[in-house]
Amino acid sequence: MIRPLQTTGGCPEARFPVANLTKRGVSHVTLESRRPVSGPNSGGEHNVPVVTKIDGAARTVTADRPIDLAHTVAPLRRGAGDPCHRTTADGAHWHASRMPSGAVTYRLVQGGPRAVAARAWGPGAEEFLERLPGMLCLDEDVAGFAPEHPKIAAAHRRHPGLRMLRTGLVFETLVPTILEQRVHTISARASWRKLVWQFGEPAPGPVPAPMRVAPDAETWRYIPSWTYHRANVDPQRAKTIVLAARMADKLEQAAAMDHAGAARRLCTVPGIGVWTAAEVAQRAFGDPDALSVGDYNLSDIVGWTLLGRPIDDDTMIEYLEPLRPHRYRAVRLLEISGQARKPKFAPRTPLVDITRI
Repeated sequence: MIRPLQTTGGCPEARFPVANLTKRGVSHVTLESRRPVSGPNSGGEHNVPVVTKIDGAARTVTADRPIDLAHTVAPLRRGAGDPCHRTTADGAHWHASRMPSGAVTYRLVQGGPRAVAARAWGPGAEEFLERLPGMLCLDEDVAGFAPEHPKIAAAHRRHPGLRMLRTGLVFETLVPTILEQRVHTISARASWRKLVWQFGEPAPGPVPAPMRVAPDAETWRYIPSWTYHRANVDPQRAKTIVLAARMADKLEQAAAMDHAGAARRLCTVPGIGVWTAAEVAQRAFGDPDALSVGDYNLSDIVGWTLLGRPIDDDTMIEYLEPLRPHRYRAVRLLEISGQARKPKFAPRTPLVDITRI
């Protein structure tokens, strides 16, 4: 997927062209396999060993309606080789993150139709566990979501446990989203892997395979321009990351704002527009209405899936208006139900490798 060109110094109304298994805690780990599974050049996640003996801080959260853990946390993972994320054969979801109180690795498993069991390690473990119900949007109200289109309604019935995602971690979500601007997703995620392996830190705890905590804002800010270039990140995206890193503290405040205010705050960074703001809102703010306007493929996918024909952004916005404030929820339901489609009429546009320049 090619991501949209962001406006410089945009606003929410702006438009786009379519265009060592870690040694830490090893005494608590029993592994089914010790084969190397991933690294800085790996794009896959194969034979990830299962951690069968673990300690760490623990919490189980429950809700009054179903929780579909796998589909809810899926947007956290930036590709199969994401150094910050692992999924093991037992269905556990491992993620390395950076809370205000410090780095954390957490493990989430489905504890029943309405429960999620969590364990966490590192300086940020207690804070993460405290924030877990909010992250999984256990307080969200979907009573007003009553889609009339049969495909969306059927997807909602089949997937009642889909939740939005509210990590509250703005800058951490923003960097990989900036990397996905204007390029194929496969290229953006390769850049993400390379930079996180090089500049991140080992994830705390008994991880099932090598994992990294993404760099903090100061580290991103001082990565040399030639290093971004070697990671196939063009100067515009690199500059946007650096500018966002300089404003990281102010950007984090967006998590406490209403959704409109949060979008405006994000768009004060030159190079960030409505598409990037929406992609962040989907993961960091739990915004069920954060429609990725300006995405290269989304309007066509919505058009072909719901109307049987391609449409543009304006038509998509008009057509989905009755679903407000759940437009992103509707799109996500189409994705996870397998109904979202877009016919292929031509070869994919070529990948661009600026490292050869």
